[in-house]
Amino acid sequence: MRILLIHSEYLHRGGEDSVLLQEYDLLASAHEVKTIIYKNRSGLRGALQFLFSIYNFHIATNIRNEIKLYKPDVVHFHNWHFATGPAAIRAAQRENVPIIMTLHNFRLLCPSATLLLGGKIFTDSLHSSFPWKAVFGRVYRMSYLQTFWLAFVVWYHKKIGTWGMVTRYIVLTQFAKELFSSSTLGLDENYFSVKPNFVEKSVNEYVKREDHFLYVGRLSLEKGIMLLIEVFRNTESILYIAGDGPLQNELSKIVSEMPNIKLLGNLSKEEVRAEMQRCTALIFPSLWFEGMPMTIIEAFAVGTPIIASNLGAMSSMITHDKNGLHFDPNDLKDLDRQIFKWNNLSVSQKHVYSEYAEAAFYDNYTSKSNLDQLVDIYVGAKSKKMSIDN
Repeated sequence: MRILLIHSEYLHRGGEDSVLLQEYDLLASAHEVKTIIYKNRSGLRGALQFLFSIYNFHIATNIRNEIKLYKPDVVHFHNWHFATGPAAIRAAQRENVPIIMTLHNFRLLCPSATLLLGGKIFTDSLHSSFPWKAVFGRVYRMSYLQTFWLAFVVWYHKKIGTWGMVTRYIVLTQFAKELFSSSTLGLDENYFSVKPNFVEKSVNEYVKREDHFLYVGRLSLEKGIMLLIEVFRNTESILYIAGDGPLQNELSKIVSEMPNIKLLGNLSKEEVRAEMQRCTALIFPSLWFEGMPMTIIEAFAVGTPIIASNLGAMSSMITHDKNGLHFDPNDLKDLDRQIFKWNNLSVSQKHVYSEYAEAAFYDNYTSKSNLDQLVDIYVGAKSKKMSIDN
């Protein structure tokens, strides 16, 4: 099968960029694959990209020409915002090729992309004809103007039918499928296929578990890091924090007065894996629904149980009292209770959780399973396209 992957690379590389590269390597092991990657820019150039994202004729023409030359069986979009723009979908549709799009976030439903406002879940946009509350809440880059423009771009392409030109959307969880199909986007559940992300499992060397907890991720409000700090302020449990982000300097000052918290900084993949194997459990306190956290999959791959907020993807990926524990993200005391509960489990009980965590990885997140699912989605999209054309 000949596959064309199209993506807008973020200014600061993130999870979606990593997923694209992973899927490229996975698909290239069995199929012919080509990528077209545009990079989001900063400054004046970035502002122009953002402005013209509503209908970027130049990019659309380039993509249409590439499709004519490459003649792919399917075109698979990842991130369209903002360097590529939705007009690229219309260009692919004119070449009568099946179009797949992975929805890594909720940008088609709300300009926030995270369904967060002021650190709290914000779902008003899901059922609004136009997300005015999101605009007035400045959910995108704390800007009225930029939030409005992003909302208008999505709304405009909904009105002219661009989003309906996608043959099949890939969502990462059943929860996301339900959100999208019940929203004012106007696409029923038949447009969506659920396919999780994956990681390549390395051979695990034996590492003795220690008693400390671990956080791995971006140091930002929506990730729940301040909630986590507040809970550990009143406990003797030890927490290691790996990652960087906008709250790094603030956290450094706070943690300097908290001997039970250690900042590890930004670690390599190998170092993260080693820390995951060493900790007693990973804590994932995110305050938004998340798409499909790679951190959770990586933890499962090395048999690390997870204490996570009971929201969105975390609710379905983690089974309470089996491969981890859930807590109410609106209740600091509940996270404290779950940490206390974990600390009071016996070694053998914790080992059972670890076995279930690794089993969850083998059942859902291996590369082989992912390749099979992707190819099935592509084949189904081709069949759907042929039936529509006929």
